[in-house]
Amino acid sequence: MMSLKDFEAKQIVVVFLQQKEKLSFKNDNLVVTASDGKPKYQITCYRIFALFIVGHFIMTSGLIQRSHKFSFPVFLMTNSMKIYEMFGGHMEGNVVLRKIQYGYDSLEIGRHILENKLSCQREVLNRQRNKSFELKEAIKKIDLYSQAIRTYEGDLEGLLGYEGSAARLYFKHHFNNIAWQGRKPRIKTDFVNSTLDIGYTILFNIIDALLQIYGFDTYCGVLHRQFYMRKSLVCDLIEPFRPIVDAQIRKAINLQQCKQEDFQIIRNQHLLKWECNASYVRFIVQGILEYKTDIFMYVQQFYRAMMKGKPADEFPVFKME
Repeated sequence: MMSLKDFEAKQIVVVFLQQKEKLSFKNDNLVVTASDGKPKYQITCYRIFALFIVGHFIMTSGLIQRSHKFSFPVFLMTNSMKIYEMFGGHMEGNVVLRKIQYGYDSLEIGRHILENKLSCQREVLNRQRNKSFELKEAIKKIDLYSQAIRTYEGDLEGLLGYEGSAARLYFKHHFNNIAWQGRKPRIKTDFVNSTLDIGYTILFNIIDALLQIYGFDTYCGVLHRQFYMRKSLVCDLIEPFRPIVDAQIRKAINLQQCKQEDFQIIRNQHLLKWECNASYVRFIVQGILEYKTDIFMYVQQFYRAMMKGKPADEFPVFKME
């Protein structure tokens, strides 16, 4: 299994392929060649943690072989940043871990994860310099929701009700620097919701890749219920880390890195213009990588706690410090 030292030496690589550009390998180096035949980008496969390829390209056997040889997952994405295929870079055969997963039937770890998420949301709101009376009251209410989650003993729907109420309050005050109508996942009603979808997708795939290092069944969750073709465990573990993306997007809006003009409206959806893809991925990944070590340690500690059958309060906690 990958150690923290190994992980810190690796990179998340995102390749945007323009027309007539090629992706190839030379002496175990990934090489992107421009349309004029000159090398545009090169990196050794030993340093790749995950490879994202955006755009149309012709896939060769060399890509598949090296993803398995160097144990890095490959994510194929459309120009609109939607994943349509993933392969390579995962452990198979951790039967003991999967038996533990399949035998778990409780909401204790789920409550622990959601309480951690609300603490991170609180921290993000508390970072705002100008704290209005309304913002201070919102932070107090989120604290109350967090306490309610900690002591909750009902069913899943009631638990998610507390989380949803806290989320509506959080987003209202987090994006108070723009005129925003609230979080609406996946329907891309405005440029902020669309950017959040992009950021969460990148974060989702990083956590997915880390979980697969340890051999988790990523479709078997501890909070989100199993549903056909939904990676419920990844949906679970992404929760405490979502505020990383939220904070980075608010910062990008203030710096004019994220703005309405970068999007085109197609069938009532705000879709990022192709020429802006690289810059948006850059500032989002930059924010995530500030917590690169924390994310790795969280997944590693989650694995160890699961294998040892520890109580929920001994599972890892992520802190946005």
